Amino acid sequence: MSGPQTVQLSFEDGARAVELARDSVEAFVRNGQREQPGSMRDAFYNRTSAFVRLESTRGRGQLRGCAGAHETVRELGNEDKQLGHAIVEAAIQAASESSCGSEVEAAELPNIRVSVCAVSNLVLTDDPVSDLELGRHGVAVDGHGKYGWMYPTVPVEQGWSPFEYLDRTCRKAGLGDGAWEDDDVMVTLFEGQVFREAEPEGPAEELTN
Repeated sequence: MSGPQTVQLSFEDGARAVELARDSVEAFVRNGQREQPGSMRDAFYNRTSAFVRLESTRGRGQLRGCAGAHETVRELGNEDKQLGHAIVEAAIQAASESSCGSEVEAAELPNIRVSVCAVSNLVLTDDPVSDLELGRHGVAVDGHGKYGWMYPTVPVEQGWSPFEYLDRTCRKAGLGDGAWEDDDVMVTLFEGQVFREAEPEGPAEELTN
């Protein structure tokens, strides 16, 4: 599998990545338009993948959208998109109806926290329990015609063990618990920097490095 270009974002790059994702979500939700990256920072020309999460901060909070720039784990390694465009596409997908069952509405935007994961490395593994490092690796599973992934920060936020993290990723893909152990299910670990709004529409913070 080919991997993404090694990308190391500065804090300023990460803050701009979050801003671009926010602008893309708002342009899509308010006007049905695709935000253009415009004048991109140098790091955004690197060819790699990106994931975007949208979390509601109202009440007990909930995941309102999550998406990656590519549909399958096999495509995840293809170096065919610049980071800036990958962020825009992932943000739009995350805000769309296909992500979590309902499209993000304009009234929700002030309460949506945006985060971006810029992928820096892919690891195709036959022993995910040994290779997986919680808080560092995101997980993607692909098998039986089904695909799912989870952010690197999720298991730490939820207090999951490696086994629970892998099982829940399988469930998200529509596979059963333990499917990650099947020979015909491919498990890929991805590393990346995660930046998010400290609060909705607020300044950015870096969660992983």
